[in-house]
Amino acid sequence: MRKCLRCGAQMEEGFSFTGAGGNVIRRKGLSTKAVYPKAAVCLSCGEISVYVEQEDLEKLK
Repeated sequence: MRKCLRCGAQMEEGFSFTGAGGNVIRRKGLSTKAVYPKAAVCLSCGEISVYVEQEDLEKLK
């Protein structure tokens, strides 16, 4: 569960990015270690939080 940093409400998780460009995080020079960020949205105030799943963080290390 993500908590909104702006208003403290619970955020809805699991949104993904679509479209070309900007939707893949790669470590410089390591094209095989790409991860896909997700987003959480606060339905109370509209704040958006971009995050990477824990298992994807391991790929970047």
